[in-house]
Amino acid sequence: MPLPYHEEGVFGPEEGMALGYRIQLPVGQKLEVELRDQEGRAVPFFMDVFTLEDGADSAPLWSAAPRQTAGTFEPADSGTFVLRVQPEVLRGGRYQVTLKPRAILDFPVFGRTTSAILSFFGADRDGGRRSHHGVDIFAPRGTPVVAATAGRVRRVEVTNLGGKVVWLRDSERNQSLYYAHLHEQLVEEGAYVQPGDTLGLVGNTGNARTTPPHLHFGIYRRGRGPINPFPYLRQPASDPAPLEADPVRIGTRVAADREGLRMRSGPTLRTDAVAELPEATPVKVVAGAGEWYRVFTEDGTEGFVLARLVREVEPVQATGGVATSQAGGL
Repeated sequence: MPLPYHEEGVFGPEEGMALGYRIQLPVGQKLEVELRDQEGRAVPFFMDVFTLEDGADSAPLWSAAPRQTAGTFEPADSGTFVLRVQPEVLRGGRYQVTLKPRAILDFPVFGRTTSAILSFFGADRDGGRRSHHGVDIFAPRGTPVVAATAGRVRRVEVTNLGGKVVWLRDSERNQSLYYAHLHEQLVEEGAYVQPGDTLGLVGNTGNARTTPPHLHFGIYRRGRGPINPFPYLRQPASDPAPLEADPVRIGTRVAADREGLRMRSGPTLRTDAVAELPEATPVKVVAGAGEWYRVFTEDGTEGFVLARLVREVEPVQATGGVATSQAGGL
């Protein structure tokens, strides 16, 4: 299931049902999770994240505060994770889960996006004698340069290379953000700033005097040195596909409408087939995402089938269990 992702389903309160999702997050991205009921009201829940290698009894890599209605998981590095979402005990009914990826950092130049980055991390400098340790974001002189995260201003200085620079300490991630070539510095050392607070103005001071005004933005992680800022600034798509499958069938049994219907590991044709269903084979629908149903067979095999390729059989009450979405790209 390529992020972002939206799913609607049914909780079985008597069985203590939990939802599971296999997700992939690249470096620089975080995951926002929100759970709502059928009427769109926020629902308190418990959320844990495990690495893919964790066993069932392993301690979670990360847990949200108890009874949250939304949570954000931010990994230190790229990886594949298992997200478990569970409502309060004996809480049942229809639910909506939305998973959205977000850039970890706010964009450091007001009104600009990654399309304004015209020089990238690792590019040669000085005839190959050194490499570029940040990204250059081009904007008119005087455009506000802002804090990409909350932190404390560590240094405000003038250097031959960076010209007028500001260093912002991001203690939460054990890293420092470097703002260089400023036309003007508008913050003092020791100041604590919030995302979006103005630190200075775009310029071309230092060794950028012969280039158009731009901000050189760098990230320096303690113990690792300079790291590529681009993934931390790239804002992914945030609007998941709406539910197109008929929601009335969620919580009922349906049957394959043709011989050899493929159940897939995720709600896309690009994912692997986990089973082939003979015609009229009943499966239980526990959720819907896009044009797909998430289903269980009688023997407990889980997968996704295209909603248009099944027909309804006798309605039944959805039961519990842990539903685990394992989809390509996630």
